[in-house]
Amino acid sequence: MISLLRSGYILGSQLLPRSVSSRSLSLSGLCRVELCGSVEEAIRDIKDGDRLLVGGFGLCGIPENLIQAIADSELTDLTCVSNNAGTDKYGLGILLNARKIKRMMSSYVGENKEFQRQYLDGELEVELIPQGTLAERIRAGGAGIPAFYTPTAYGTLIHKGGVPLKFGKTGEPEISSTPKESRRFGERDYVLETSLRGNFSLIKAWKADHKGNLAYRMSARNFNAPMAKSSDVTIVEVEELVEAGDLPPGQVCRFYILIYHPFHRLD
Repeated sequence: MISLLRSGYILGSQLLPRSVSSRSLSLSGLCRVELCGSVEEAIRDIKDGDRLLVGGFGLCGIPENLIQAIADSELTDLTCVSNNAGTDKYGLGILLNARKIKRMMSSYVGENKEFQRQYLDGELEVELIPQGTLAERIRAGGAGIPAFYTPTAYGTLIHKGGVPLKFGKTGEPEISSTPKESRRFGERDYVLETSLRGNFSLIKAWKADHKGNLAYRMSARNFNAPMAKSSDVTIVEVEELVEAGDLPPGQVCRFYILIYHPFHRLD
């Protein structure tokens, strides 16, 4: 599913079922866009314990209105996958302060004292992932690739296991990472990494049309583009909604033919 939001614009879409081949049927007419009433309606299908892929790099390209809506909801025990965990007052830091996140999967966790406190006090599970590996795991999830080999992290605790994912009340690790498979290709050793998908993706786009085509603004594209393809449902917050055909094809980074039964919401 996808969502777009600008002063309230939101579009939702659901990916084609895995059992359906895009070569076996005509895609014309499959994309349906409808208006919804609020940002709360856009997140209505998210459940406690779901895994959310949240776009952005630092505070650039984050879906701030969707994040706030989740913070204001009754949702809890979420797993959030994002490049970073925001700051104390912005981005995913808002969800941390609201105690919405059970596990954080990211590559950079600085600039957030509350994140540090929750992790060290055993209130938060944390899985640290090298940034390039995180990006490729997400991309692979959207491409249908189950796993891949990378030389990154070979020989480290990420490879051998033992990274504390959660501390207990005594300060000792309660949950630790497990060893990962490795293999040698040529003269280098590699670690096997599995792909990463979510129940929902929350992303930010610059423009979108009524069919669900998306365009991103410069560096705000970052993790948003691969995350848009790597969940069962994608909710996209957008700055500007345009008519079909108004987006130059060269600007489109997510095409509507990848979307089945989308919904569009307008506050």
